[in-house]
Amino acid sequence: MTPQDLAQYRAQLLQERQSLLDRMAQQRDGATSRIEAAVAHFARTEDSTAQVNTARDLELALTEHEAAEMQAIDEAISRLEAGSYGVCQDCGEHITPARLTAQPIARRCTACQSAAEKNAH
Repeated sequence: MTPQDLAQYRAQLLQERQSLLDRMAQQRDGATSRIEAAVAHFARTEDSTAQVNTARDLELALTEHEAAEMQAIDEAISRLEAGSYGVCQDCGEHITPARLTAQPIARRCTACQSAAEKNAH
């Protein structure tokens, strides 16, 4: 992988990281408003606690997903800095440029990822 390739992947990862941060900020602001609205609305109903808790659980699930996505991006940036970016963590072979372009956080080559997914099910 050339230094230009690495710079391109780094730029792509940093852009994805910033986009995720922006989405998280928007969702956080929106979540607060939605929860406050749900509390106000459901305060007048009998099953308000369950519905407010459901709204909060949904927001928490979104936050956990975004945190995992952020961690994957940060790990990919760390691999770039360590010189191991683009190397499959399972077999040690190079991950194809097409896969890295489509999935810049990829830690496995296509074959190893398929095997890992097959074993997970």
